Amino acid sequence: MAHKTEDTGKYSELIARAALLATGWQAVSTSETEEAFDISAKNPVSGEWKTFQVKTIYVREDRGGARVVQARKSDGTPYRCDEVDYFIGVEIGREPVPAVWMFDNREQTEYWGPQSKEGKRWVRMDLAFSREDIINEAEAV
Repeated sequence: MAHKTEDTGKYSELIARAALLATGWQAVSTSETEEAFDISAKNPVSGEWKTFQVKTIYVREDRGGARVVQARKSDGTPYRCDEVDYFIGVEIGREPVPAVWMFDNREQTEYWGPQSKEGKRWVRMDLAFSREDIINEAEAV
C-alpha cells in the first residue's frame, strides 16, 4: 500500500497536468527518468519547452489563511532555475475541486501566496476544459 504522502503527491501531479492542458499548454508529459522536475510542457504561445515542479499547498490558518509551498529538494536545498522553470501548487481538501496556482521559480525553499497577492506572483489556473474551444480552433485551421 502506498504511503499517504505519496498518494497526495501523485494526486497533485495529476491535477497539475490537467490544469496545464486546460489552460492551453501542449505535449504535457512526465519524465521516464529521475529529474528535478515533475512535468514538462510546451508553451502554446512561444513554443518553448518549460519544466514544472508540483507541490501540495498547505494553508496556514494561523497566518490569515496564507498558502505555503515547501519547495526543497530531498537534500533540503532549493530548486535551481536551470532545473525547474515554474512551480505548480495544488490546494486540496478545502473545496470540492482543487485550486491550482503556477508561479516562477525564484530559487527559494518556501513560497507564500497570501490571498491579497494571488494575482501578482501566483497565477490561478483553471481546471475547466472547454471542448468547444478545441473544436473552434480546429475549424479555423
